[in-house]
Amino acid sequence: MLLGAIPLRFHEHFVNPPLPENSSSTIPVNLDWRAEPFGRSPNFPVPPGPSRRTLVLAVVLFFLTLCTCLAAGTQFANAYSRNQAASFEEFVRTYKLFYQHPAGLLAGLPFALTLLTIFLAHELGHFFACRHHHIRASYPYFIPFPSLIGTFGAFILIRSSIRTNRALFDVGASGPLVGFVFAVPALLYGILHAKFVPGLADLGHADVAFGMPLLLRFLNAVMHPGVDASSLLLPPIGRAAWIGLFVTAMNLLPVGQLDGGHVLRSVSPRLHRSTSLLVPFALIALGLLHFWQSWYIWGAMLLGMRLLRVPPIYDAQPLDPIRRLGAFLTLVVFLLCFMLAPILT
Repeated sequence: MLLGAIPLRFHEHFVNPPLPENSSSTIPVNLDWRAEPFGRSPNFPVPPGPSRRTLVLAVVLFFLTLCTCLAAGTQFANAYSRNQAASFEEFVRTYKLFYQHPAGLLAGLPFALTLLTIFLAHELGHFFACRHHHIRASYPYFIPFPSLIGTFGAFILIRSSIRTNRALFDVGASGPLVGFVFAVPALLYGILHAKFVPGLADLGHADVAFGMPLLLRFLNAVMHPGVDASSLLLPPIGRAAWIGLFVTAMNLLPVGQLDGGHVLRSVSPRLHRSTSLLVPFALIALGLLHFWQSWYIWGAMLLGMRLLRVPPIYDAQPLDPIRRLGAFLTLVVFLLCFMLAPILT
């Protein structure tokens, strides 16, 4: 599956080079970052918002992604009506609807709107956190692609350095937490309207089997006691929520400049350096143990991220109690969403 081989969200950081000693800049050389609350200093005015041209590009990409997600959603809707988790044959057939019967793609609207809402909430969480801390950031860009879920995800570009430790946490944690809040109601709806298909996870009778995150198992035990979670067939809205949980877990891996890496680095830079090396090898080990073959690609990709320059943090003031609680919540969200074997074919 290509799904695990693609980074579902990216950040770019461009850091200005240090000023020479004889620079004529008006910024004091001995500026005390702790004494000057960030965002109020006259030396760092509020950056301008993204240009209208980038807004047009973001809107065009959104509607292109909506089209590919409509096809993916129609495939999930048809598979759901046939008591299947997903079908590669149906996947190919739905993309032919663009020129054979476009109105048939309306069946994919619930899936597409749910998934894009979760992704948009995730990226807007990052965007507004950047705006709050006077960090230049682009609008969210969606990536349309005719994959099983209709997209490679979304991303924003961060175009200026993150100067404070607390800003690093806010930018990293805001996206996954907001996206998770939007995904949970959709998951509840999906579980309430789910079908129970014995043997659904048996690849001998199915093209694709989806893993069960801890949150889904817990909610199923509460709402459908005594029913095996592996036989739960989610409707398209619930499947979109499942994808949202999967994306959240991948982004919260405590590695490099992923969201989880930002959060962990704001808590402990030393632990962040260690996990950025250990976690990729742990994912490769999961692939060797045959949990999910795409863990090989994720592990290699995350090892490659170590080659990227990590921008310095100029104000390393420790997190306040509220943010430390938020860091703990991101860990809980990660554990609720993570799956050892997300997709089996």
